[in-house]
Amino acid sequence: MGLGDLFKQKQPVVLGLDISSTAIKLLELGQSGDRMRVESYAVEPLPANSVIEKNIADVEAVGDAIKRAVKRSASRTKLAAVAVAGSSVITKIIAMPASLSEDEMEQQIELEADQYIPYPLEEVNLDFEVVGPSENDPERIDVLLAASRSENVDIRIAAIELAGLKAKIVDVEAYAMENAFSLLIPQLPEQGIDQTIAVIDIGATMTTLNVMHDRKTIYTREQVFGGKQLTEEIQRRYGLSYEEAGMAKRQGGLPDNYAPEVLEPFKDAMTQQVSRSLQFFYGSSQYNNVDHIVLAGGSAMIPGIDEMIANKLGVHTSVANPFTNMTLASRVKAQSLSNDAPALMIAAGLAMRSFD
Repeated sequence: MGLGDLFKQKQPVVLGLDISSTAIKLLELGQSGDRMRVESYAVEPLPANSVIEKNIADVEAVGDAIKRAVKRSASRTKLAAVAVAGSSVITKIIAMPASLSEDEMEQQIELEADQYIPYPLEEVNLDFEVVGPSENDPERIDVLLAASRSENVDIRIAAIELAGLKAKIVDVEAYAMENAFSLLIPQLPEQGIDQTIAVIDIGATMTTLNVMHDRKTIYTREQVFGGKQLTEEIQRRYGLSYEEAGMAKRQGGLPDNYAPEVLEPFKDAMTQQVSRSLQFFYGSSQYNNVDHIVLAGGSAMIPGIDEMIANKLGVHTSVANPFTNMTLASRVKAQSLSNDAPALMIAAGLAMRSFD
């Protein structure tokens, strides 16, 4: 260790906080030797309708749930990283002169941003990142511009502050997913190099497809479909409350006709949804196949869904587990983490921002 390293500021640890429509998912990652370590995690259910699709409708309820999640996780970290949904973000690649400094670039982007963004600039949060040299002009660089309506950002920050935390980073879900995708690389064919891999995150109400080619996101699409449909069907058929139905779905104990009459039709619907998402991708790109499908999100936990999708679509399919190569702190229960793993991809991508 050189002297210089002594004075290097260590990046402060941030909690990855994924605010989904049914739960707060919290994850803190640390370092143990040359491996990452899961320091703490929690999944805390949200009251019904406090988040609708990806929009926070009841900021107090979300703030309270974050507070409960922090308490349950026993984390002492006060800084958080959250994400806004892809559907609320506009991204554009713009070419700029390579000679500009970061500050000059920022000024020029602010001057020109209104050409790219259909909202008044005082209503948006802007960020940009240099992608690399422009393909057809060595004098210019490609810059990725991302903008989201300020209200999407502000309400997330407000919920976090109500829970006594401070928002350090506001990311975009697709980028958090790409970050977490790097954790799956050891489990992928050819480690993802030159491969086209579909990551399909099936949450409670939304299904998001992110297609990665050569480890980079090339396509993102959201559709309204998710595990909530299964919960509602259980609720209707067995006369349970929504909460009871959700518990039964996860823990079992439903009558014998549940698997053939309720679960199998939902698995069929899920398979069709995956197929349809991929058809949209093929229809809007030069690709007509993918090499591998990775299932993420709470619904990826349904037993046998990976085999069913693999059989119906003829594409090798696996369930995401971002923690395979990590060690666990003693307070983290391995079994419950492994049950929740597919649903923690976005939280993992956000928590990895501690190592930027």
